[in-house]
Amino acid sequence: MALVAAGKPVLCEKPLAENFGKANEMADAAEAAGIVNMVNLTYRNVAALQRARQMVQAGEIGTVRHVEASYLQSWLVSKFWGDWRTDPKWLWRLSHGHGSNGVLGDVGIHILDFASYGAALGIDHVFCRLRAFDKAPGNRIGEYQLDANDSFAMTLDFANGAFGVVHASRWATGHINELRLRIHGDKGAVEVVHNLDGSLLKACVGGNVENAKWEELDAGSVPTNYQRFVEAVRSGAQTEPTFRHAAGLQKVLDLAAVSDEKRTELRANADTQ
Repeated sequence: MALVAAGKPVLCEKPLAENFGKANEMADAAEAAGIVNMVNLTYRNVAALQRARQMVQAGEIGTVRHVEASYLQSWLVSKFWGDWRTDPKWLWRLSHGHGSNGVLGDVGIHILDFASYGAALGIDHVFCRLRAFDKAPGNRIGEYQLDANDSFAMTLDFANGAFGVVHASRWATGHINELRLRIHGDKGAVEVVHNLDGSLLKACVGGNVENAKWEELDAGSVPTNYQRFVEAVRSGAQTEPTFRHAAGLQKVLDLAAVSDEKRTELRANADTQ
């Protein structure tokens, strides 16, 4: 906020703020100051996601009806990234008392952006369930109470009436760090997979729809968020994703937590596309 007040362009890490109220305040301030503002949603760097969005917007899969998205990690199962039982850089992510909102707060914004940006649709409603599993005696290791959510599953209503299913977990054995997105339309479908081995884009369109044949596509390459931010600063032209966009995603995340608590669907009307 001090940088915004000083009229400086800002590239902020995700999440933009602790909650929607603060994120919205930051978006209002950035827009009022007229400064270039951007949030580093890193998976915008995935060329396969960008190409999938272009295909959706070009009508290549028709009207989007159903969206599936997942963000799977296995660091509670394997020691690929280190041992969470003894390493504070992982332990804090499992404890509300140490500032964590669990997997929802850690990667929720990534997979929500992956899904809504890829499908080029805003989110109207959200229903979510959160779960923290037993991990230690009394679910405590030293000063860390292990009470932050490990998995979430949510359903979404998109602005065009499409239905979405989004989930994430740290217990996904066999998946070190993988995002997957399937967008199904009334004329075709696209799938994006991104993990440590790279990215994959597949499509089932045209005549292939009749026999459910999928073909791999070359997505090319795209500029990174950092490169686009630098170019925006040089040109003075705002680029995506903005503070306002990230605030919209934060609203959905906040409502997801309330949805779990109240066991009810909530209206989001977030500008997330």
